[in-house]
Amino acid sequence: MQQHPIVSIIMPCYNAGDNIKYSIASVYEQSFKNFELIVVNDGSTDDSLAKLTILAETYKSLRIIDQPNKGAGPARNSGLQVAQGEFIAFLDADDSWHPDCLLKLYQALETKPDAAIAYCGWQNIGLPANRCKPYIPPDYENQNKIETFMKDCPWPIHAALTRKTEIEAVKGFNEFWTSCMDYDLWLKIASFHKIVLVPEVLAYYHHHDGEQITKNHLRMALNHWKIQNAFLSDHPDITKQLGSQKIAEIIDGRMLQQAYISYWQRDLRTAQTLFRKVLARRYFSRKDLKYLLPALLPLTVYQSLISTFSKS
Repeated sequence: MQQHPIVSIIMPCYNAGDNIKYSIASVYEQSFKNFELIVVNDGSTDDSLAKLTILAETYKSLRIIDQPNKGAGPARNSGLQVAQGEFIAFLDADDSWHPDCLLKLYQALETKPDAAIAYCGWQNIGLPANRCKPYIPPDYENQNKIETFMKDCPWPIHAALTRKTEIEAVKGFNEFWTSCMDYDLWLKIASFHKIVLVPEVLAYYHHHDGEQITKNHLRMALNHWKIQNAFLSDHPDITKQLGSQKIAEIIDGRMLQQAYISYWQRDLRTAQTLFRKVLARRYFSRKDLKYLLPALLPLTVYQSLISTFSKS
């Protein structure tokens, strides 16, 4: 490894003792070798720090930051503060990469010096087979990019390589968000800078038992909604560009869709909250009311009512 790495990899770690050695191994198996790995132990209460200390004996270039628990966003910001690379990659302590992931993302940015982000395809691991199919996203530069990015997070956090200067320009991760902080980051950068697709599956998202940010569906849905609105508040010209009707379709339409998904999955606490939000925003049709109006009942009554309907 050279003294000044080209790529800095930032890995937040919170109680990932059972998985982190595999994620770190996938980093050091990369064909691109000019990198530094910064692992931020975010107040783990398991044996993560002890295992990291042992791993540092094998991987001499591994850098460990130990801090009180603050969350994934602050942990990544701590890594950014000491990162030396021109490019930044993020990898969570329970996910992994194809051996050529960094190489191909880096080559894409070298080929397109005006691009801020290179992104790739990914695959879920550990879910039912129908949810683990390899996925390659579209070339967003050939579409209405801002409208597309307003709708949803375009890729997992570890399926991209970003120029550090662009992350610094938006002041890193907004530590207010307890989830969807990567969506906030991509929205701020990719909406106004060119991005480049590497049309291969190079990132793997591992699902497992235990706490994962993406398992709290209500928190994610509400943070996603707040991030969309905060972005529009900072960029009122986008509202003018897309029009109020399109904005409602993007923001409120997504919330209604998420409410229905939660309803049919019988995650009724999430469904009730989101249905109430949609009612308050007045984004619904007459046929939606039979699902929206019962959500105004107290939660226990609502849950009992839906349970009764399900049995009938």
